[in-house]
Amino acid sequence: MAIKDNSRKPRQFQIGNLVLTLSGLLLLTNIFLPGILGPSISRVPYSMFINQVGNGTVERASVSQEEIRYQLKPAEGEEVGQVFSTTPIFDLELPKRLEANGVEFAAPTPPKNRWFTTLLGWVVPPLIFVAIFQFFAARQGGGLGGGGRGALSFTRSKAKLYVEGDDTKTTFADVAGVEEAKVELEEVVEFLKSPQRFLKIGARIPKGVLLVGPPGTGKTLMAKAVAGEAGVPFFSISGSEFVELFVGAGAARVRDLFEQAKKQAPCIIFIDELDAIGKSRASGPFAGGNDEREQTLNQLLTEMDGFAVGDATVIVLAATNRPETLDQALLRPGRFDRQVLVDRPDLSGREEILNIYARKVKLDEAVDLHQIAARTPGFAGADLANLVNEAALLAARTQRESVAQADFNEAIERVVAGLEKKSRVLNETEKTIVAYHEVGHALVGALMPGGSKVAKISIIPRGMAALGYTLQMPTEDRFLMSEAELHGQIATLLGGRAAEEIIFGSVTTGAANDLQRATELAERMVMTYGMSKVLGPLAYEKGGQNNFLGQEGMGNPRRMVSEETAKAIDGEVKGIVEAARDQARSILKNNRDLLEAIAKQILETEVIEGEKLQELLKQAALPDSIPALA
Repeated sequence: MAIKDNSRKPRQFQIGNLVLTLSGLLLLTNIFLPGILGPSISRVPYSMFINQVGNGTVERASVSQEEIRYQLKPAEGEEVGQVFSTTPIFDLELPKRLEANGVEFAAPTPPKNRWFTTLLGWVVPPLIFVAIFQFFAARQGGGLGGGGRGALSFTRSKAKLYVEGDDTKTTFADVAGVEEAKVELEEVVEFLKSPQRFLKIGARIPKGVLLVGPPGTGKTLMAKAVAGEAGVPFFSISGSEFVELFVGAGAARVRDLFEQAKKQAPCIIFIDELDAIGKSRASGPFAGGNDEREQTLNQLLTEMDGFAVGDATVIVLAATNRPETLDQALLRPGRFDRQVLVDRPDLSGREEILNIYARKVKLDEAVDLHQIAARTPGFAGADLANLVNEAALLAARTQRESVAQADFNEAIERVVAGLEKKSRVLNETEKTIVAYHEVGHALVGALMPGGSKVAKISIIPRGMAALGYTLQMPTEDRFLMSEAELHGQIATLLGGRAAEEIIFGSVTTGAANDLQRATELAERMVMTYGMSKVLGPLAYEKGGQNNFLGQEGMGNPRRMVSEETAKAIDGEVKGIVEAARDQARSILKNNRDLLEAIAKQILETEVIEGEKLQELLKQAALPDSIPALA
C-alpha cells in the first residue's frame, strides 16, 4: 500500500500568494520610494527659522503643533521662493514676531488623503489576515490523501488514504501466527472482491469488524493485509485524531471520513485505538453529559447505522486492546458485530513470524529459529520483530557479516532482563550476597512443580535495578496452572530471600521485587481464583478483566466486603506466602552444600548456563518432609 499524494496547490493558495506578492511590492515602494507621495521638503533648525523671520526673508508660514512649514521670498530670477519646514517649540511670542515682520501666517488646512494612501488604508488590513491564513495553511497543509487543506478546516478528517502499490503492498503472506484471525478476515476479503456473490443469496457482510488483542500482536498489520488482499483503498486513522479542542470538530471529522470513504467504495476504514472515542458513556467524569468525546462517539454510531445497500462495500475495521471499556452500543449487531481475537502466537506461530522477519537480515547457517521460538513464549509479533533487529545490531556491532545464534540468545536476555550494566561495580560483600540470592532462586525453581527450566544464572547487573538474575525459560506454552504450581512459583520467588537468611542470618533489600510479585500472586489465588479453603470459591476482586497476559489484571480494587472478610483475606494471603517461604528454606537447607558450591563457582565465572548448569541442578533433591501448604 502507498500513501496517495497530491502536490499541486489548491487555487485559493495560488490567489493568496499573488495577493501577498502585490501587497509586498506596494509596501516596499512606499518605504523605499516615498517621493512618489509628494515633493521632498528640507527641514531646518528652529533658530534658523527665527533668524530668517527677523531678516524679513520669510513670505508666508503655515503653523501647527507638529510642524511649521514656511516659504521664503523669491530671490532674483526666481518666480517662487523655496519651502522649508521646522519643528516648533513652545514660543508664545511667535505670532507677534511674525506679524511685526510682515509674514503672512495661518493654520494648515486638513490634509486630503491621496488615492495611494487611501488604497493602502483599505488594502493593508485585509492583507494581514491573508498572510495569517497562508501561514496556518502552510503548517496545516496535507490532509486526506495528502492534498492541501484550508488553515481553519479542523472539521476535515485526518485519515491517511493508502492506495494499492506493488512495492509496499501488504498481504496475508506478511502476517503469521494468527491463522484463526486470517480465516475470519478472508471472508471480508472475498466480499470486497466479489460482493454480488454474497448479495445474490441475501447474505450480509458485517459492517464492522473489531480486532481485539494485546499490544504488538499485529492488529494494524492485519487490517492493512485485508486491504492489500482485496486491492481496495484503505483509510487509516487513530481514535485520538477525532478529538479536538473545539466542540463538534470530532463529529464533523467522522462525517467527513465516511463521506470520503463512500466516494472510494469499495474500501476499508481502519480506526486504531478505538477506545479513545468509544469508551462507555455510562462511566467516566462526563457520564451523561455532552462532551466532545461523547459527541464523536454518537456520530460514529449514526454513520455506522446509516449505511444503505449501495454503501455496503464500506467496511469498518477497528482495533483495541481494551474491549471491556467500549460502549455496548458499538458492539451490538449492525455495528461492530464481529470480534476477531488477534492473540499472542503459539510456538509454531512464533517460528513463522521469525521466518518472515529473518528474511530481512543475513543469518548464519547454524541459526535455529525453532529453538529461538521455543525460548520466547509470550512474545508478540512486535516483540519478535524487535528481537531480530536487536540480534542484527549485536552482529553489526562486532563487525560480523551474519547474525549468529549467540546474538539471538543475547537479544532475548536484553528484551527480558534489560541491558548489561558492567559499569555498575559491586563490592565483594554485595557480590557474594547476590550470588547466594540467585542460586537460591535457581535451586528452588528446579525442584518446584510448575517452575520453568532454569537456563542461566548471572551476577552481572542488568536493567534498571537488577544486580543479578536467574533466567527461567518455559518448556512449553501454558494456559492453565494448578494450585500446586502457583505455590511453586511463589516459593521460587522467595528462594533468594530464603538463601540470604540461611547463609547470612539476615536479609537485604534485594528481595523487594520478589516479595511484591509473590504477594500479588497470592492475592490472585485468594481473591480471583478461589484457592482458599477458608474463604471458599468466591471472587473478591472487583472487575477482574482479562488483560491478555494469561492472568487477571492487577490493581483492581476489592469488592465491598466486611471487616471480618478483609481480615480473612489478609490472613490467607500471609499464610500462603509464609508457607512458600518455609518450603524454600526447607529445600535450601537440604541442599546447602550444593548451594555453596554453585555460589562459589558463579563468583568466579559470574555466569553459569547450558549443560554445566543443568548438571549442577540435577544434584538437587527434595527433603524427606516439606512444610504443608497453607
